[in-house]
Amino acid sequence: MRMRPVDPGAFSFGTGGAMGNPRSANGNLRRKHRARMKAIRGECGICRGKLGPIHYDEPSDSDHPLSFVIDEIKPVSRWKEFGYASREAAAQDWNNLQAAHYCCNAMKGSRTQSELHRTNTSLKINPQDGAW
Repeated sequence: MRMRPVDPGAFSFGTGGAMGNPRSANGNLRRKHRARMKAIRGECGICRGKLGPIHYDEPSDSDHPLSFVIDEIKPVSRWKEFGYASREAAAQDWNNLQAAHYCCNAMKGSRTQSELHRTNTSLKINPQDGAW
């Protein structure tokens, strides 16, 4: 059986469409934002440093809960609510980005800071005893 070659134009990668990730729609800009934020080495915008410094040199995954991720202050999933022209615009706006711990970002989810505090959600993580 002969396979037809795939037309690279048939797929839309990084367009931020219904199934695309708006954060990767402009990968170059996102990498620049990440590098700039990493160079600044600020504290976590969510816990405000309560869990300690962000571990900028660790991989960003669940095995490294204090590692560096970029958090969107106004959730990308709610871009219309915050007046953005698109999901991509919300994900690429430098003023909508902050450094965060992996675990803090996971806990925040698609809520805003004020919604997070309103629900009285506290960080139930003790980095000293390793109880992640």
